Amino acid sequence: MKKAVFFLLTIMLILSCNNAENSTKIRQNSELSIDQNVNQKLSVAEKIASKNGYNNWKDVSEISFTFNVYRGDNHFERSWVWNPKTDDVLMMSLKDTVHYNRANIDSLNQKIDASFINDKYWLLAPFNLVWDVGTTFSVKHNVIAPISKDTLNQLTIVYSNVGGYTPGDAYDFFYGKDFLIKEWTYRKNNESIPSLNTTWEDYENFNGITISKTRKDSTGLFNIIFTNISVKR
Repeated sequence: MKKAVFFLLTIMLILSCNNAENSTKIRQNSELSIDQNVNQKLSVAEKIASKNGYNNWKDVSEISFTFNVYRGDNHFERSWVWNPKTDDVLMMSLKDTVHYNRANIDSLNQKIDASFINDKYWLLAPFNLVWDVGTTFSVKHNVIAPISKDTLNQLTIVYSNVGGYTPGDAYDFFYGKDFLIKEWTYRKNNESIPSLNTTWEDYENFNGITISKTRKDSTGLFNIIFTNISVKR
């Protein structure tokens, strides 16, 4: 019992991702396409989003995926179906099946929505770089990535201290010359010491949207794997 409780508490801590979606308006249904012809004028955040298929997102009618967390011998999963145009969300787990609309969140589904925001952020963080408002960015070149020790570039995003499920958090995205994310660091409350480092690997294109399906920490004991991914346009 203690092992199970510890595992659940650890999952809740590690998977606590910040997002400005619940305090500020997200530019999802009215986003402008990124023009590849003016790529040199784009910000680093826009280039990363573009590399992952952001131009095609405006045509996506539904995305579904299963969020799997492996920690040692323990496995946790939940599945989602999301219509980004209507913001209808379907959550399926071993215990529950819940459908709700993000425009009408009440006290009963607020916790589920926090889980959705968390899991979606892990899946689509490159798009959140341009979706989310109330953020600040900084860029460093030729830094040593925490896991691979490769020399990469670093984009840091810091969220506002106001609003969201976990305000004030920071993420360091380590990316290559191709603007694909190779690793990232999550820093709770923008602390200097990382709360979690993982890789971004196993990229695959799903109907124009490029997604990293696997994340691993330095020990190999903590893994997040996305399965049952489907993108409809």
